[in-house]
Amino acid sequence: MNCLKLFGERIMSRDPDRQTAEIQICFAIMNRTSALGRAEIEAVA
Repeated sequence: MNCLKLFGERIMSRDPDRQTAEIQICFAIMNRTSALGRAEIEAVA
């Protein structure tokens, strides 16, 4: 839940369904940025 502090201090939505969507979007953004920084290993043989 630390990603919520990166994108805002608290969840902005009051509706539980919208809160779930907000958290899922936050995790999707974090997964995408971590994937961009991850090195790809290729076998050379």
